[in-house]
Amino acid sequence: MTAVAPLRIAVLSFAHTHALSYVAALKEMPGVELIAADPDGASAPDDAPRGAALAAELGVDYVDTYEEAFAWRPDAVVVAAENSRHRVLVERAAAAGAHVLCEKPLATTVEDAEAMRAACDRAGVVLMVAYPVRFAPSFRDAFAQLRSGRLGRVLGVTGANNGKLPQDRAWFTDPELAGGGALVDHVVHCADLLDELLGERARTVRAVSNGTLYADRELAVETGGVVTLQYPSGVVASIDCSWSWPLSSPTWGGLTLQIVAERGTVTVSPFAQGVAGHDAHGETWDPVGADLDALLLAEFVSAVREGRTPQPDAGVGVRTVEIVKAAQASAARGGEVVALH
Repeated sequence: MTAVAPLRIAVLSFAHTHALSYVAALKEMPGVELIAADPDGASAPDDAPRGAALAAELGVDYVDTYEEAFAWRPDAVVVAAENSRHRVLVERAAAAGAHVLCEKPLATTVEDAEAMRAACDRAGVVLMVAYPVRFAPSFRDAFAQLRSGRLGRVLGVTGANNGKLPQDRAWFTDPELAGGGALVDHVVHCADLLDELLGERARTVRAVSNGTLYADRELAVETGGVVTLQYPSGVVASIDCSWSWPLSSPTWGGLTLQIVAERGTVTVSPFAQGVAGHDAHGETWDPVGADLDALLLAEFVSAVREGRTPQPDAGVGVRTVEIVKAAQASAARGGEVVALH
């Protein structure tokens, strides 16, 4: 039996907190060699652990620069940098012939997202976007029910992706690095799920937003908003995308979609189950259920090994950026309806 060469994967940046669970998932996979680089960690605008110190805590080999990471000749990379820094790293990976899993949103502008997709297409490498809720059993079940026709025609969808203000990673509230606030952080997950569930692409977007939450902090981005999407079939979907959970909450927040159809309703709420309790520091919450980040990484690694395109792909990434930018434009114009192309 011929031995299979190890898959070399470089995690580029610890800026996004999901990078920690990505490293944990990759370390558990057989046949994967792993390194990390986080050169921007030293200049991060917060005190959260980054760089070599965090790599040591996670038990992953570390290099100081992205140049060293690419000199290692990875087969694939996981880009978990600040949103506006995605394009440079994805294009470098494509030029190096490395497949890419990129944290959401794919980019802060549609132009950057399209350029990233084009670069990976030219290089013949995979570009997957990190939407782990796609792999939630409750989402897969809802998808199967709707596709079976058992529930009849979908009439409407109410979505919510709420959470705590991500103050432990201050770049989330930096308009240059993040590209916006709660609209950017939380709309994209629901937008991805909606397009997949409904099997069609949104036609118009309307949004309102404000900075009422945490107004005393004088943040430069929106902290709350509601987005309404209309689809060609007539379905209307709403997304509450606020940083509305109290900072004292024992968990980050949650995502819920309630789909109302002719013959019933179905709910997707993958983070609702857990064990609540108390310790010396207050309330605790231990989630129960599938590790969605691990399922996401398993799909990416399998696709790279099998030479196929994983989902959600670059097209999904571009599309969800288009929805976010339309929502931002609508909110800036006082809730004007914006058409998608």
